Amino acid sequence: MTQSLRMPHLLQLLRQIILGKDEVLHLSLCCLLAGGHLLLEDPPGMGKTTLAEALAKVVGLRFRRIQFTSDLMPADVTGLSVYRQDLQRFEFRPGPLFTQVLLADELNRSSPRTQSALLEAMEEGQISQEGRTYRLAKPFWVIATQNPHTQAGTYVLPESQMDRFLMRLHLGYPDVRSERALLQGQDRRQQVRAITAQTNAEELLNWQEEVTRVHLSDPLLDYLMRLVLASRTHPDIVQGLSPRGALALKSAAQASAWMAGRDFVTPDDLQRVFPAVVNHRLLSRQTGQAAALLLTTVPVLP
Repeated sequence: MTQSLRMPHLLQLLRQIILGKDEVLHLSLCCLLAGGHLLLEDPPGMGKTTLAEALAKVVGLRFRRIQFTSDLMPADVTGLSVYRQDLQRFEFRPGPLFTQVLLADELNRSSPRTQSALLEAMEEGQISQEGRTYRLAKPFWVIATQNPHTQAGTYVLPESQMDRFLMRLHLGYPDVRSERALLQGQDRRQQVRAITAQTNAEELLNWQEEVTRVHLSDPLLDYLMRLVLASRTHPDIVQGLSPRGALALKSAAQASAWMAGRDFVTPDDLQRVFPAVVNHRLLSRQTGQAAALLLTTVPVLP
């Protein structure tokens, strides 16, 4: 099994728009290939929305954006039933959730009630409305952005919502060379509009299926389990990794190996995706340091 020959070109297109953030781009694509949802956390103006639009465009998926605000209601996300006088019955009008890539922009500026409208969609790929179930498109990918909790007008995302995201990534400030190139170059939104899709939904689903067949050896699975168990017993970690988190770690490592053109996972794959997969799931007494604690204390070999 080898990665698609279009993957390097796909990455190169993204690197021309999001400058100096190769690792973020790699992990973002790992998240998509693993079939998981992505949370981008940064202050405003860091390029989160541009990254989301570029990712959707380059993989050829339908894209919609919801600006989450304090007055947004769940029906504004999922849709609602409207009474049709001519038909003498209610008819469901799908909301913006019915797309392939949904950008939930500034998710933590909406109320917890509205945030929860995404839970079933992210976990089950469907929504329930007045006793009926409506399936969402495949693939279905949520890219959410949130501002730091220290900023005014934000709500803390509950653990149940955070756990639905396979990865949390931070763009951060660009390095000096990349920011200079950004100032000298073309407007990034124009570049996004000019992107030509490098794949489509059908092929992407095939890639995701290939990722699930990437092999984890018994020693590698043992290493993964030692990391998971250590997260539950380490004295500096209050809340450890759930079984869903362990499955997310496995899927992300398989995607990283697939992107490298391999049909087997190595410890490097696991360590590369580990912080993005686990840090938002663990409650640590040393904020943001849970992944580093585990990677430095748990040996690859017993």
